Amino acid sequence: MSRFGEFRAGLKPTVKEIKFMFRRIMKNPLSLMGFSILAFYVALALLAPLLAPPPQYGDPYMIPRDRFFPTPQPPSALHILGTAEGQLDIYYGCVWGSRTAFRIGFMVVVASLVIGLVTGTISGYYGGVIDEVMMRFTDIIFAFPGLILAMALVAAFGISLDNVMLALVLVGWPSYTRVIRGEILRIKQEDYVEAAKAVGCSDLRVMVRHILPNSIYPILIMASLDIGAIVLSAAALSFLGLGAPTGYADWGQMISYSQNWIFAQRGDPFKYWYTFIIPGLFISTFVLGWNLLGDAFRDILDPTLRRR
Repeated sequence: MSRFGEFRAGLKPTVKEIKFMFRRIMKNPLSLMGFSILAFYVALALLAPLLAPPPQYGDPYMIPRDRFFPTPQPPSALHILGTAEGQLDIYYGCVWGSRTAFRIGFMVVVASLVIGLVTGTISGYYGGVIDEVMMRFTDIIFAFPGLILAMALVAAFGISLDNVMLALVLVGWPSYTRVIRGEILRIKQEDYVEAAKAVGCSDLRVMVRHILPNSIYPILIMASLDIGAIVLSAAALSFLGLGAPTGYADWGQMISYSQNWIFAQRGDPFKYWYTFIIPGLFISTFVLGWNLLGDAFRDILDPTLRRR
């Protein structure tokens, strides 16, 4: 039995085990890199009002403009990362865009996780007709490419950032349902679950107290990896004009402002590099941080993986 075999047998983790997991994460260079990247973005989001003070009136997420001159301007003392099309300040958009990224990632993943937990637990525990109906419904959703289905839903609901998040939830929850259902099917056959039923525990108590605590780890790992993917999907929808309103601090939309200026100059194809490379770096490093952290959680929480 692995070090966490007893954890899988229905016991809660001890303080010693939690410290052990934390030490293993800290000893992994890639895990430290992921933590460092995310710590940077957390600090950026929390300190956004200080790093990029918003206008006194209006929505702080709306990027301030410096005139309405169409051509982007390079980094300068006034705009340290330059301006995008329409003189939207890139620095302001990237700083406040970190808050948008966290909001989208966490809200979509948490909502998908909750729906997946409920449906997957009910489906796996009761089986039979309930399981068959739920799984066929998830198969229908899986039959469509996720991004294409999300685009169709946003077009049907109306173009807005909230509808983008709703569409991503409706597309994303079946994955969590499938994973948690598989874990429930495996764990509900364990002796301690049968013993709980034998002493008269209700179905709700068995599911909440004995099955879910020992089946939730795979989807927690999945959730940590999905946050980056969700932010990428939302950025893609914003890039296509289906997400945030014009001028909103969103990394995907900021890259969309550069469409008319990528390779705009034959003699100098990267003249306006700052309009797409800087927001692209913010997106890619944010996603990289979550991917590295998710890999670390998988290595620590999954006892089936070989431990060095």
